[in-house]
Amino acid sequence: MSLTPDQLRALPKVVLHDHLDGGLRPATVIELADAIGHDLPSHDPGKLATWFHRGANRRDLALYLECFAHTAGVMQTVTGLHRVARECAEDLAADGVVYAEVRFAPELHIERGLTMDEVIEAVLDGFRAGTAGTGLVIGTLVTAMRTAAVSRQIAELAVRHRDGGVVGFDIAGREKGFPPTLHLDAFHYCQRENFHITIHAGEAFGLPSIWEAIQYCGAERLGHGIRIVDDIAVAPDGGASLGRLAAFVRDRRIPLEVCPTSNVHTGVYESVREHSIDLLRRLRFRVTLNTDNRLMSNVSMTSEMQALVDAFGYGAAELQWLTLNAMKSAFWPFDDRLRIIDEVIKPGYAPHL
Repeated sequence: MSLTPDQLRALPKVVLHDHLDGGLRPATVIELADAIGHDLPSHDPGKLATWFHRGANRRDLALYLECFAHTAGVMQTVTGLHRVARECAEDLAADGVVYAEVRFAPELHIERGLTMDEVIEAVLDGFRAGTAGTGLVIGTLVTAMRTAAVSRQIAELAVRHRDGGVVGFDIAGREKGFPPTLHLDAFHYCQRENFHITIHAGEAFGLPSIWEAIQYCGAERLGHGIRIVDDIAVAPDGGASLGRLAAFVRDRRIPLEVCPTSNVHTGVYESVREHSIDLLRRLRFRVTLNTDNRLMSNVSMTSEMQALVDAFGYGAAELQWLTLNAMKSAFWPFDDRLRIIDEVIKPGYAPHL
């Protein structure tokens, strides 16, 4: 039996790949821009939302990333960062998310004089305020931009705030021409500090990026990772043959932080129906479902689940499988992950199975 929209919204959800500067409320962007004198394409919330959606849906990652100039541009004060983080938590909780890892790049928020430590503290305080009384747990991922040269400093910053809620380190930004091995020093530092690593790899660029992320940089999860399908040959009868890298990723249960709608908007796929997420699920890769950028792609975890229901006929069993994959793959402490699985996720899906 198909799940209704209300039932989908009520299901417990886990998101591991959600960008803080990609999920602002349009009205908040306008109010923060007015407060600091930042120019916007529109000061009407509806028109601004449409501008972001159109801007993101240009089938090119580099063009997609241009939209962030305005969201990051208004996240330059303690007040602005705290508000955006608080509202992010509120919006995720309202969507049925019970555990989230939200990522952001502190180096993008220091244009008005904040230190990167102040940036992180403002965001962590905002998450604490937004999750209070909701049951939502948020772990923060600190991201370095792969096109810059401060990743070691960002890695040290992330580790410095690990006891305040930062759970891992990431690199993001334009993938082609900026391989993860440019940031080996940062990744090796995290490894020596017993700190978690996820890397944007295999989104707009293919297998070499994934291979470097895993075998040189120690990635525990792959941000997107969808180009692993380039190492999978599918026969006309539906059978599949895995190359050595794809087999390694599956054998090692390396999680893929898959973001279907975002992949369509950046030109990786023409539609969700043509997306490889279902192939990877059927082949039993450690697939997780994610939003990437809720404002830019006009999505939520509920809408991403609905997209899979519509495209592939998923029911509660498949959605629970994706959710459990994500919770198992989280960088939160093991005992707490088990508690969320046993006390929240499984009971939430049980009535629909």
